[in-house]
Amino acid sequence: MSAFEPLAAIRQDTSLKRGLERSILGIGARHSSEALIAWIEEQRATVKVKVSRTRFSALRQWSLEDGCYRHSSGGFFSIVGISVRTNYGLVSGWKQPIIHQPELGILGIAVANIGGTLHFLMQAKIEPGNLNAVQIAPTLQATKSNYTRKHKGRVPPLLDLFLDRKRRVIVDCLQSEQGARFLRKRNRNIIILVDDDIAEPDTFRWMTYAQIRGLMHVDNTINMDARTVLSALRFAGLHTLLGHPGLDPVFDAFLGSELAEEGLHALDGLIAWFTELKTRYELEVERIPLEQVDEWCFTDALIHHRDHRFFEVLPIEVQIENREVSAWDQPIVRPCSPGICAFFVKEIGGVLHLLVQAKLECGNFDVLEMAPTIQCLSGSYKEGSVPFVPELEAALAGSSRILLDVMQAEEGGRFYREENRNIIVDVGPDFDVRVPEAFVWMTVGQLKCFVRFNNHVNVQARSLLAQI
Repeated sequence: MSAFEPLAAIRQDTSLKRGLERSILGIGARHSSEALIAWIEEQRATVKVKVSRTRFSALRQWSLEDGCYRHSSGGFFSIVGISVRTNYGLVSGWKQPIIHQPELGILGIAVANIGGTLHFLMQAKIEPGNLNAVQIAPTLQATKSNYTRKHKGRVPPLLDLFLDRKRRVIVDCLQSEQGARFLRKRNRNIIILVDDDIAEPDTFRWMTYAQIRGLMHVDNTINMDARTVLSALRFAGLHTLLGHPGLDPVFDAFLGSELAEEGLHALDGLIAWFTELKTRYELEVERIPLEQVDEWCFTDALIHHRDHRFFEVLPIEVQIENREVSAWDQPIVRPCSPGICAFFVKEIGGVLHLLVQAKLECGNFDVLEMAPTIQCLSGSYKEGSVPFVPELEAALAGSSRILLDVMQAEEGGRFYREENRNIIVDVGPDFDVRVPEAFVWMTVGQLKCFVRFNNHVNVQARSLLAQI
């Protein structure tokens, strides 16, 4: 099956379509939700993990060479310096450290029709930067350095499922990661259909879509990698679910927006809007030695901005059981404050629309990516350069208009205890449909259409999409 036909994979297979419907409704779950919560709590209670601050000079397999911190194997990632020039926004140029990880990782979820209900095989995974040690991750979450065993450790569990070219593919696309922290980083996001007789290892459980969505609304429980993969799952052809009494009204409204045939703008018009902005704005990124990164301070214990803004890079030592390697050290990025990622939604012509932003970040592959209405660190939340802040504050003051408000952790392998407040608010009928040129109204279906293709929708927007 073509990797670019996830619509057909669901719509043309009656059993798969019915299985997804039952999964969304939470019918026929292999495990009760109470049992899954108890399992997560048990995983967190029994895991042995120790993360300690250290010094860069004490890192055993990392060293400062040619102006960047890199691993002795040449794999994994490095911390490099960049110089940025752009005509987008109020700042035309700056320098910063950034994570350089050019290899493609695999973020994969295996699904199976178990008892007529589509189940997703999810993993309780430990990462050194996780806020609560264990979070729910995809079936497979591995960098190329991990699954080719550059660490000399074990092969990630269930890797073979995703290397089998005969597997039926539901979703397969390359997706970017945080453009302000990674330099042109991408992962392969893939969902495959497998047989229902695959046994659950101790740290894995089969879950319905309804159960995963329920856990999405619990702070820092479903990790970023699972959210980005699930954002590409489309519900085409599931019109029979609209208005179903088993759906909550919020999901029903977003499902209607995904299935709507028309929106305020035609798809061709949205492509033209995005293309025109990409041709107007420029982004030049040059690799430079870390010692040439102005306004940043470099000590043996920490890399930080002179005003202690944005983020820091700190060296850590890690000891974790149940990993391919039980002990290692590495640099890791720590934010200086939590972030805010918010979508404004509004009913236009009887269809719910998202207010999408074309946003430039220095690590983007292609200048701009589609982002939430508001995306910033909370430390810069009140700055005049962040649009729609008064409107967000007004909407948050009216609690009945909040459709989602939850803290979500970022990827714990590279980021240390980073979380963003994820918000979706209905701005109501009086909010002006006319918006600045860097913003546009889209239906959920239109935005998910762009998710299918590489480097169009950023990870923050995809994370919010997965939660609705």
